[in-house]
Amino acid sequence: MTRKTRRLYFVALGLLAVAAGVGLMLSAVSDNVTFFASPSDLKTKSLTANQRLRLGGLVEEGSVARDGNTVKFIVTDTAERVNVSYAGILPDLFREGQGVVAEGHLAPDGVFVADDVLAKHDENYMPREVAEALKESGHWQEGGDPNAAPDIAVRETATP
Repeated sequence: MTRKTRRLYFVALGLLAVAAGVGLMLSAVSDNVTFFASPSDLKTKSLTANQRLRLGGLVEEGSVARDGNTVKFIVTDTAERVNVSYAGILPDLFREGQGVVAEGHLAPDGVFVADDVLAKHDENYMPREVAEALKESGHWQEGGDPNAAPDIAVRETATP
């Protein structure tokens, strides 16, 4: 074997190793990607079994029911509603009529099973994706009476 042939084999082997490494990294990243959906999106999207996603919207007034450590509530974008079940301790800022993002999966019976629930920061905060979904559905309200339900504004802040 000549030096040129050996060098070519080493370069080809190196490129193959780099391609395999990149492929493994992309595979790992794609397994951990969590998509955002509003309740209206859930009705129109086709989801695979146990596909992880984030559900965002408003906690419907009068929908919170506690059964031991399990909390059941309804998330709405004012057009559609999704039942959510969460086993755990809710954030202190979790309230009816407020913005929420729940991370989990949609069960075969149509109930969203949440592993994690994030609540809004203050009266002016709502996750950007939720606000955009409300704008697209035509239920976005700007300005108006501060006591009216819900007057939502988006602020550039991170969730806790």
